[in-house]
Amino acid sequence: MGFQDRGYYRAPGSGFALEWSAVNTIIAINVAVWLANFIFTGDLFREVFPLRFSLNDLLCLRSDLPRHPWDFWTLLTYGFCHDGPSLEPPGNPYSLWHIIFNMLSLWFFGRPVESVIGKGEFLRFYCMSLVIAALIWLAGEQTFGPIGRLVGASGGVMAVLAVFIWYFPYEQVLIYGVFPVPAWALGVLYLVSDIQGSGDRTSHVAHLAHLAGAGFGLLYAWQRLDLSWMTDGPARLLAAWRKRRLRIVRPDDPQDADDEPPMEQEVDRILEKISRSGEASLTSAERDKLARASRRLKDRRG
Repeated sequence: MGFQDRGYYRAPGSGFALEWSAVNTIIAINVAVWLANFIFTGDLFREVFPLRFSLNDLLCLRSDLPRHPWDFWTLLTYGFCHDGPSLEPPGNPYSLWHIIFNMLSLWFFGRPVESVIGKGEFLRFYCMSLVIAALIWLAGEQTFGPIGRLVGASGGVMAVLAVFIWYFPYEQVLIYGVFPVPAWALGVLYLVSDIQGSGDRTSHVAHLAHLAGAGFGLLYAWQRLDLSWMTDGPARLLAAWRKRRLRIVRPDDPQDADDEPPMEQEVDRILEKISRSGEASLTSAERDKLARASRRLKDRRG
């Protein structure tokens, strides 16, 4: 039985262009940043762009971030940069393989994961993975390493791979496009490689960020975490602020308008959450609210 036949798998859209997915969005941003960095740092378009600058230098995560906390946003933006030209010494290696390998991995493993957890949740999960991988890498650099910089989506990609392995452990994958192995075996190979490489201070690979991303991915899948608070929280605060400015109290609403939002608004929010993350993501309180709304609707019709 393939993973398409399992209960927790929802088939992705029928084509690349028919439904623009979160994976497509992430890949498009990474490719756009890489191309822009190549253009702005090179000599090819110097007549068109007289000022040369490097997006990698601007967006990368530096290990001395604690001394410059106002650059906190680089905890996320580094994950959308890859090996490419740099104007800062000694510069970055110019290699296509870094971005090609990361984006191909994200394409193959990210689509099945997105089909399980939903588009919005996948974006939240991926961004959180990048931040956690960055924080663990920073902690390691403060303890062991000299001042350096980090670019690359590997922390997020490893988190996606970990979730893929959790849901589809026996799905066959091809190493180097030739040797078929189950997904769990690929995970073990990566784990051993990163553990061995984490002690090599001369390596240009951020093994600690890989391990942190994979660890968060396993925790996310194991605990079935719901990261909707990352976007729902600000939306609720805004809704509460608007409600205080203008409240509509309906006679058939038994709840206190100051304590809870109107039932219709809550039902809309819960239904949107079901559409985004599935019914399994609902809390017991949200299920109770749906049940009360259903009973109230039946009473009105009766």
